[in-house]
Order: sequence, then structure tokens, then C-alpha cells
Amino acid sequence: MPTTPTIQAFFDEPTNTVSYLVSDPQTKRAAVVDPVLDYDHASGKAATRSADVILEAAEKNGLTVDWVLETHAHADHLSGAPYIKLKTGAKVGIGEYIRDVQKIFRPVFNATDLSGDGSEFDHLFADGERFPLGALEVEVMHVPGHTPADIAYRIGGAVFVGDTLFMPDFGTARADFPGGDAHKLYRSIQRLLSLPPDTRLFMCHDYKAPGREQYAWETTVAEQRAHNAHVKEGVCEDDFVAMREARDATLAAPELLMPSIQVNMRAGHLPPPDPNGIQYLKIPVKLSA
Repeated sequence: MPTTPTIQAFFDEPTNTVSYLVSDPQTKRAAVVDPVLDYDHASGKAATRSADVILEAAEKNGLTVDWVLETHAHADHLSGAPYIKLKTGAKVGIGEYIRDVQKIFRPVFNATDLSGDGSEFDHLFADGERFPLGALEVEVMHVPGHTPADIAYRIGGAVFVGDTLFMPDFGTARADFPGGDAHKLYRSIQRLLSLPPDTRLFMCHDYKAPGREQYAWETTVAEQRAHNAHVKEGVCEDDFVAMREARDATLAAPELLMPSIQVNMRAGHLPPPDPNGIQYLKIPVKLSA
């Protein structure tokens, strides 16, 4: 049985997001990991350019897309999952703790249409679950901390880590969103770093750390253990949590937080239309005293 997937990366600079087309070279069955829907916040216009590039690559290589795999409900971009599902018939999967994310944010947006049970998605993955991608096997790893629902997908010697780790010179994900937990994030990262040293790790984002001129999104467990700015060997949980919480307190909310969450918790779908037939994204407003 082959253990090495073919991996193509697609970088979306406006959101600093990396999406992946992962395929079995033997059977040509494929999955798309964390696809982006192009969205202009100023105008409210959306487009499918980024997803179309991935679909064109799949067609060029004779691939059949079976899955859209979300690592979590992203707070920095809108998901292109429904469009890829429409074009390919692929199923959309995410971690089972998306239920917790839905329950946290349903009252924030008064999203009365939201199920709260994750049924907007085609499949909710449990920790340790395994499923086929052609002749390959995908293993699901629950890695909470950034959000309650984060999962990583291990396919042979490659792991798609979502927003747990960044490149070693940039460190780790924030843990201050509702439901986030720096202690859990540290333990999730240690779980990933307990994998074999030559395991390839694929990031969901890159921001070019100071001094680095090129974007990058692939590293290894060995490189992370030795050089990660936040969790290299010798950094204990208490020190990490103190650093992470102090750092998070200085960070602004992501620019697309409000539209992203309310779309992505619906499996990438916009909220239902108002009686006038128009779909709206909501922004809760709180007046300061």
C-alpha cells in the first residue's frame, strides 16, 4: 500500500492561507484541505478564483475529488467548501467538536437557523478516526487549543496541522478566541511533535517571519522540535501558556473574523436570505459606556 501522497499547495496571499490538493498517486482519488473563497470585505463581493485554480489542477492531473477537509472553522477566511462540493460532489468533513463552536457563536449572531449539532457538514470526524483516500489512509488527530474543534489530518508521512503550528521562525497559533485554551494548545502541539522526526508538517498559514523574504509552509517534526520560536525542546507548558496569553493580549481581531465565523460554522454557506431575498452577514455592535 502506498504511504506517500502527492501534495500540491495553493497560497492565498490576501488571507495568508495555504490550501492543499492531496491525492493518491495510485488511484487518483483526492481531497482538498482548507479551500478559500475569495471575499472582498469592503464591497461584500465573493468570487471562486482560488477554488477554481485547485479544481483546474485536479482536472489537469486526472484526479477525482472525494473530500473537502476542514481543519477547523477558520476566523480569517471564508471557506470554498460548498463550491468545490457543488463542482465535484465531494463530501465536506470537519472535527466533531464543531458542535461546540456552533453553540458558542450561535447566540453571538442570533443564528437561529444553525443546527448546533454539526449537521451542516457531511461528516464529523472523531479523534483517531481513519478513512480511505484511494489506497491511502487518513488518520484524524484532535488538536484543540486554537479552537475546540481543531483537527489535523495525517496521511502517510504528511500531516496537515491547521492552526496549531506555524513555521518554526513564527511559532504557534493564538488561543484567545472563545473556546480557545493555551494549555490545550500546548498539549496538542506536543502530540504532533511526538510523531517521527521526519514527518512532514504542512501549515495552514504563513506570514513571513521577520528576516525571511519568502513564504513557506512545509517543515518537519525535527525542525519544529529544534527551532520553533515558542515550543522548541525545553519549553515547558507553564512557560508556553504565560507567553501565549501575554502575546494574545496584544493581538487585534482578524480582519475577517465576523464574516468568516458565521459562514464557516455553516460549512461555508452564507446565512439564509432575508425576506427580500438578499443574504446578509451580521456584525454585532456593542456601545461602550
